[in-house]
Amino acid sequence: MSAQRNAPVIIKRKKVVAGDGHHGGAWKVAYADFVTAMMAFFMLMWLLNATTEKQRKGIADYFNPTIPVNRISGGGEGAFGGESIFAEQVLAQSGTGATQKHTSDANQARGQIDASSVARVVDPSETLKQVDQTLNALSGESFSRRLAMRHIATRLTDEGLVIELFDRPDATLFSGSGADLTAGGRVVLDMVAEVTKIVTNDIAIEAHISAYSGPLRENPAWNLSVDRADSVRRFLNTDPNMERRIARVTGHADKEPVTSDPTAPRNNRIEVILLRSDL
Repeated sequence: MSAQRNAPVIIKRKKVVAGDGHHGGAWKVAYADFVTAMMAFFMLMWLLNATTEKQRKGIADYFNPTIPVNRISGGGEGAFGGESIFAEQVLAQSGTGATQKHTSDANQARGQIDASSVARVVDPSETLKQVDQTLNALSGESFSRRLAMRHIATRLTDEGLVIELFDRPDATLFSGSGADLTAGGRVVLDMVAEVTKIVTNDIAIEAHISAYSGPLRENPAWNLSVDRADSVRRFLNTDPNMERRIARVTGHADKEPVTSDPTAPRNNRIEVILLRSDL
């Protein structure tokens, strides 16, 4: 009895934890992802509100190119498995040369030209939308090109697709009363040169001059318009193909104004015409 009376009393305390406790900080990662996503969302909303329709179109076209960005794949286990997009096993060749020692005739790997893949001579009505899209995409590449778009207008005529380049009161395409291109004029024509490569239609270049305000002993508008048209021809003539495509170069002096005021700067213009292929 005494042994039982002197036995130690053991008290077991059970620790009760309220809730499930933390999970190693995983909630912090999820919260950071949520905050990042919200920041990106509000930035997107701000950009949509701060840009014009043409700027958004240019950005969209930049991230959705119509031509391959690189001719050679980066390798790996991707879509082409490390092959070039021009390899015989991937796509047919069109004048690009062979990539293997033993070429295959089936895929035109010998570098022969495939008539279906070269630029087509098409009616301007089929290319007007593509030309406008290309110009809008080019205008999004830099601030100078965005300003250059103010000088460009396109329209369809019975003769073909007209790309009209005109002076503005605050910016001209040519320096003074001469035929030398200004820096802005070169940017405008550089965009036009890229657009004309979309198709292989013949090209006509026409220059128009605004009328002089007072009487002149000899009207220099004829010579000036011809000189300006030829200046544009020389700028666009960057390769033999372009030289072959230029059908005519014409100066109209001040005989065809586009405004009620024949002396307005808007009448100083260049028309680059993609001629219809069926004429």
